[in-house]
Amino acid sequence: MKPKKNPKADLRKKTVLFLQLGLIAVLLLSYFMINLKTYEKEQATTEKWEPLELTTEEAVPITKVKEQLPPPKPKDPVEIEPIEDESPEPEDTIETTETSLDDIVDVEDIIETPDYEPVVVPFDFIEDVPIFPGCESLDDNEERKACMSEKISKFIMKRFDTGLGEDLGLNGINRVTIMFEINKNGEVDNVQARGPHKDLEKEGIRVINLLPKMEPGKQRGKPVSVRYTIPVNFKVQN
Repeated sequence: MKPKKNPKADLRKKTVLFLQLGLIAVLLLSYFMINLKTYEKEQATTEKWEPLELTTEEAVPITKVKEQLPPPKPKDPVEIEPIEDESPEPEDTIETTETSLDDIVDVEDIIETPDYEPVVVPFDFIEDVPIFPGCESLDDNEERKACMSEKISKFIMKRFDTGLGEDLGLNGINRVTIMFEINKNGEVDNVQARGPHKDLEKEGIRVINLLPKMEPGKQRGKPVSVRYTIPVNFKVQN
């Protein structure tokens, strides 16, 4: 009597499933064995920790003092023995720098430097004052100064327009100070004026430029420029 096979009892249908489950189980077991670690008893024990004792006292640094050694003794001086020059060549001669009497220059041969000539000399310090026309007959220098001052004052007061102050609205006493130079040729030069109004200054400059030519002043016998200053005072009556 043959046994009957039940189609539902065929185990070969699930072989693939069982194979996959077996592989998965083997992989999990291998992974677990690889990551498994074991420790020895000696390594696993923990050492007892003992705290360090702290002290509040600071350690004092130790300083070493260098010993001062005595200075070294000076060495004995070395004696130098002179060496005789055995070379046949003659020694170089040293020429003297002394000047012989024949080379002395005579005083007459020395060129004299020209004396310093001042550019402009004030009127009060000039040796020979300029000679204004009409003062030629005077020989004394002080008399020529007084004559020149008088002539220039009369010349200015005769030609200066004193009515200009009233036209400008000025009153009282007004002063215009005029400064000029009498150059080496005896001509008036570098005229300047200071006054209460520019028109008065221009009038003073105009009048001074009308002065006649004079004989120039001299310093040490040479013609020089002479600086002259004169104040012009006039009163304006309202």
